[in-house]
Amino acid sequence: MPLLLGGDDSVPIPFFAGFEQFGPLTILQIDAHLDWRDERAGLKHTFSSTMRRASEMPWVECIIQVGQRGIGGSRAVDLADARAWGATLFSAATVRQNGVQPILDHIPPGSRCITTLDCDGLDPSVIPAVLVPQPGGLGYLDVVELLHGVTRRARIVGFDLVELVPDADVRGLGVLAASRIVCVALGCMARQRSAKGPTDQ
Repeated sequence: MPLLLGGDDSVPIPFFAGFEQFGPLTILQIDAHLDWRDERAGLKHTFSSTMRRASEMPWVECIIQVGQRGIGGSRAVDLADARAWGATLFSAATVRQNGVQPILDHIPPGSRCITTLDCDGLDPSVIPAVLVPQPGGLGYLDVVELLHGVTRRARIVGFDLVELVPDADVRGLGVLAASRIVCVALGCMARQRSAKGPTDQ
């Protein structure tokens, strides 16, 4: 199963494109920002357009976005377009109030799921090593619970972690949290493989 590490949040766009033969897909995104800008400064493949480009891929049938709270990166039209496409949004405040179970309930049972994690989706007290820290993000255990929950409900077929900025870290806390999240994701994917029956594909 593909594991992608590093780069800004435009890197998942070609990552998603590589799954054309393996759809239909659900994308679960953890991010402080909406990422539905059609273009930025005339460019269409930027860190602000990740989910917009994903929505244009016919093999992507479900988009669930978690952790939004960043301001200034998106416009009202971007939010309207995300909702019109059918993306399901769970702000960081919603996760704080209701936990992660409502998110898991929206993942189609038995689906193939790519989990894409922008490090700024977590609170900067957990991962300070990001370009634009945004207070009020998800906790480490929120992400761990999400990964385990996805494994029980669907099948993780790809995972990426992007936008880690080691030079902006504080005492290595962000790198430690990010590396542990990657280990949890690997463990979840390995558990899926070990649980496959003789007729599973």
